[in-house]
Amino acid sequence: MAERRAFAQKISRTVAAEVRKQISGQYSGSPQLLKNLNIVGNISHHTTVPLTEAVDPVDLEDYLITHPLAVDSGPLRDLVEFPPDDIEVVYSPRDCRTLVSAVPEESEMDPHVRDCIRSYTEDWAIVIRKYHKLGTGFNPNTLDKQKERQKGLPRQVFESDEAPDGNSYQDEQDDLKRRSMSIDDTPRGSWACSIFDLKNSLPDALLPNLLDRTPNEEIDHQNDDQRKSNRHKELFALHPSPDEEEPIERLSVPDVPKEHFGQRLLVKCLSLKFEIEIEPIFASLALYDVKEKKKISENFYFDLNSEQMKGLLRPHVPPAAITTLARSAIFSITYPSQDVFLVIKLEKVLQQGDIGECAEPYMIFKEADATKNKEKLEKLKSQADQFCQRLGKYRMPFAWTAIHLMNIVSSAGSLERDSTEVEISTGERKGSWSERRNSSLVGRRSLERTTSGDDACNLTSFRPATLTVANFFKQEGDRLSDEDLYKFLADMRRPSSVLRRLRPITAQLKIDISPAPENPHYCLTPELLQVKLYPDSRVRPTREILEFPARDVYVPNTTYRNLLYIYPQSLNFANRQGSARNITVKVQFMYGEDPSNAMPVS
Repeated sequence: MAERRAFAQKISRTVAAEVRKQISGQYSGSPQLLKNLNIVGNISHHTTVPLTEAVDPVDLEDYLITHPLAVDSGPLRDLVEFPPDDIEVVYSPRDCRTLVSAVPEESEMDPHVRDCIRSYTEDWAIVIRKYHKLGTGFNPNTLDKQKERQKGLPRQVFESDEAPDGNSYQDEQDDLKRRSMSIDDTPRGSWACSIFDLKNSLPDALLPNLLDRTPNEEIDHQNDDQRKSNRHKELFALHPSPDEEEPIERLSVPDVPKEHFGQRLLVKCLSLKFEIEIEPIFASLALYDVKEKKKISENFYFDLNSEQMKGLLRPHVPPAAITTLARSAIFSITYPSQDVFLVIKLEKVLQQGDIGECAEPYMIFKEADATKNKEKLEKLKSQADQFCQRLGKYRMPFAWTAIHLMNIVSSAGSLERDSTEVEISTGERKGSWSERRNSSLVGRRSLERTTSGDDACNLTSFRPATLTVANFFKQEGDRLSDEDLYKFLADMRRPSSVLRRLRPITAQLKIDISPAPENPHYCLTPELLQVKLYPDSRVRPTREILEFPARDVYVPNTTYRNLLYIYPQSLNFANRQGSARNITVKVQFMYGEDPSNAMPVS
């Protein structure tokens, strides 16, 4: 028997079937299989096969640092290596549009809260890529650039595009002779074999050095020089830009994030008058979207009462701050549409009796009858004074009305004058809901309803309009739910008998509606912070009203905002036995169960 060589002695003689049995036994949970493998292992005289140990994954960054690319110098070296000067990081200071930052002090915060707050105050880190335009995702081929690149190119004219020269008489005669000759008259029926074509045709130019013996290297060099001569410097850029709908990733450089604003609308409240003046009346404005069935702005509260009426509430109302005296507001609308309404709600001091009884004097007494009903009016003023002294802190709903915003905007934009005076009435006649009256015209004309869709809803270019709301709807019942309000607003856009059941209250509210200026003066944010260009803090301010967008707005949050709006909708005591009058609702933030743990949240 031949002696085994040295390298063959180290080769394992383990049978493949035994290896599979051993591995399957270690990874399977069958007791019978394990028993069989143990029996086989006792009989077998071979050693067990060791399993391969798990290998750690390669650290790519560490490998690239320890193993630099060994690429020979050549014309394509820049395409292999990453350019070291491609990325440049520039820090830009963050702009604050208010005089005082809304971010609280960091000294009284937890560490994790402090890190979150710094995301609103730290400078912007702008990454500039020097060779970004050379990437495949960047497409610079716009229409203007295409025309600019094509200026230096010669116009390509082919033989089929050339028009015959009409100045040569001989050429015309020859052309007529060729055209008059029929193909069938020629011996072989082709133009090439025609005698006339052979006589009139010109020979092609001889190719120079065609039969000379030239080395291949020289021919390639000549062809290379001919290709480079008169070649456009941006030949591939002449290809037209691809369609925008093609599924190609666009690596456009994003803009610096900034605070989001929709189309801004400035509303100024001028005056509010009733037939009789016996008590203070408080008003609020808000935007509603009927189609989305959402409230799309916070409430803007304004006070148009006279100083005499305000004096009735002095025992309960502290001296008013300048921020509460605003009578103009800026509304932001991200998704303007034909379904946006400006809803005006009126409130009065809480008093004894049903809402219908409290509103009855405003519907039966007229200003002309003040002398005849002097005693009754004095009695009503005395009762209102008593309620203001006892319950001056509390309010009750009184009346409401709504303005179809896009009707006003479209009608004001179609007039030739710089200003428009519009009168809105809620009388019994349905056509009087939306009426327009120019200050120089006598009479009224119906507003043309806009049906062109959401594309025509532009709130940035219409002419300022002055609106006079003639009547209000009396508040029916104890409350006006949002569901009921959406139904009424939908009925205002089309003729319906639903509004006829509501009783009107004669009043006169004058407001101005105009596009908001880009940088208004004396403006306050929703957090009551002064926006820059605020020369005098004693001037009556303009409030920015926070928007609740009807749909999501996909923009980064760049402004610190710590606001929570709570609107109690209803309080039901129907199942409670006994009286449930004079119920008030108080909302507090508590950090413990003890009453002294109430947080001073304003």
